[in-house]
Amino acid sequence: MGDVLVRLIYRSPAALLSWLALSARSSASKNAEVLILRHEVAVLRRGNPKPRIDWADRAVLAALARILPKALRAHRIVTPGTLLRSLAPAHGHQEVDPAQGPGTPATGRRAGRADRQAGPGQPRLGRDPGELRRLGHRIGAGTIRRILRSHRIPPPAVRDDRWRTLLRAHAATILAVDFFHIDCAVSLARLYVAFVIEHDTRHVHLLGVTRFPIAAWATQLARELTADLAEAGRGFTHLIRDRDSKFTAAFDAVFTTCGIEVVTSAPQAPRMNAIAERFVRTARAECTDRMLIAGERHSHVVMAEYIKHYNSGRSHQGHGLDLRAPDDAPNVIAHPPHQIRRRQLLGGLINEYRPAA
Repeated sequence: MGDVLVRLIYRSPAALLSWLALSARSSASKNAEVLILRHEVAVLRRGNPKPRIDWADRAVLAALARILPKALRAHRIVTPGTLLRSLAPAHGHQEVDPAQGPGTPATGRRAGRADRQAGPGQPRLGRDPGELRRLGHRIGAGTIRRILRSHRIPPPAVRDDRWRTLLRAHAATILAVDFFHIDCAVSLARLYVAFVIEHDTRHVHLLGVTRFPIAAWATQLARELTADLAEAGRGFTHLIRDRDSKFTAAFDAVFTTCGIEVVTSAPQAPRMNAIAERFVRTARAECTDRMLIAGERHSHVVMAEYIKHYNSGRSHQGHGLDLRAPDDAPNVIAHPPHQIRRRQLLGGLINEYRPAA
């Protein structure tokens, strides 16, 4: 009863103020709001199962929203700003080569997708109409320039793909090392996780977890890693790392003696070690940001189990893995099983599905 009385006392002045504000508005603003509400209801009734707003609906709703007060514009389905953003790409698609005739906008979009999918390994594709014509796209040089500008791809004289091309050409012999931190919920301590990832297979090696990441500890991890790689017969030639103070000259010397050249990324250039940085983001989004880590021992158990799942039970989309896990055989196609068994990891945070024995 007390809660109902408090709500009544609160809502009565609020309703009175809203009525006063409504009476102060002009009749044109009220009529515009009524028309907008009617059109929005018509749009919502039209969709099945999801409403679809076409260009005409956007234009009508945005034009009427300009008459409303500023506080009411943000609660509409379409605002004038949304209309301007929708008009810009539509107008850009119409700027095509007049000599191509009907159907050119779709051709331009297909050519744009082909140009982007070609990647940096085909640097001539984005500026040579002959290469696109061999792929079945007749398109002018001016249209190519507009497509590149719309996707923020700089001219070839400015674009530098040498680093990316080098990484792709030598991916089978490149390692990347990095650290990331975990904040414990119980001890309120910050722990540091060291890992190494292989560029070719995306296989991750957990090096260790510690509260005090000193240079001697990192050097000892390097010795253990090189010993494991030598025992497995893996022939890596390059290691990418950032300029963290934990990577000292002694750390680099461990890899140099094994024939692995250490490549240091440039200052403030995280994309030079993008594969390691991407694993950090994935581990945080799927594991550490969704769990309460108690301490150092708990964090080591959690990271070991997650990395095992990352290597053998998680599907990967990039780098030609074709939805395989890093440790899956590339040439083995599994038969559809009759029964599937679910396995829960990390207390049910992650599920793995495998054929039942």
